[in-house]
Amino acid sequence: MTVTHTIPEEMTVRAWKVAVVGAGGTGSALLPNLARLHHAMLALGHPGGIDCTVFDDDTVSETNIGRQAFYPCDVGQYKATLLVSRLNMLMGTRWEAQTCRVDSRTRFQHDLVIGCVDTRRARKAILSGLVNGRNGYFLDCGNETDRGQVLLGQVGKKIAFRLPHVGDLFPELIDPAGDKADTAPSCSMAEALEKQSLVINQAIAVQAYNLLWTLFRTGTLSYSGVFVNLQAGRTSPLPIDPAAWARFGYFPTGPKKSKKQAKSA
Repeated sequence: MTVTHTIPEEMTVRAWKVAVVGAGGTGSALLPNLARLHHAMLALGHPGGIDCTVFDDDTVSETNIGRQAFYPCDVGQYKATLLVSRLNMLMGTRWEAQTCRVDSRTRFQHDLVIGCVDTRRARKAILSGLVNGRNGYFLDCGNETDRGQVLLGQVGKKIAFRLPHVGDLFPELIDPAGDKADTAPSCSMAEALEKQSLVINQAIAVQAYNLLWTLFRTGTLSYSGVFVNLQAGRTSPLPIDPAAWARFGYFPTGPKKSKKQAKSA
């Protein structure tokens, strides 16, 4: 039976405190949409819109040009700083950039952390940062070659009916042992495109954008995730339904009883 999730009351009376971890393919596609959402929220009467901090210690490489939201003149500069500075200048936001890596020492004090990362180790660090910090929403945006997932979950033991996060549904996606040994960057854009569709990051970013827009505009959600398959031209929602979660081995009132292979970022 599908259940309706309602946004926490505090997120309707003040600015959403949002952290975006990763300013690469998906992060650079999503951030302009978050700025648009910020302005839409204010126009529709929300008292604060979005207060965002972007975390990424990476710099722009030549292979990023054309696949991510960067230009030839950006090579060598920090991705987070570039994106935040441009949005602040063009969209009037007052967001912040942190040119550091999220790790076991991180303590998130945010309502929502959006993960746009490409390793299981990074995803686990985000989850740990929420567990050790304030708790809140974890919106995972992961992908591989031409498919991926957008999953909104909650972290916190005091939540009566908690949306399962990516680690609940797919424990293997927060297991660093599953990361590929070869993490060397591609030497050219052509080589990078052999590994990943040119469209997948934008497709994932749009689904995340729509989910957050729906949560704000209606104050509720009947689904907490979307699976995207570009090769098949298909998107599949994940309803907020314990029976649907059980198919992934997650049981709200008991331990996980099985694991299901899923897509990796």
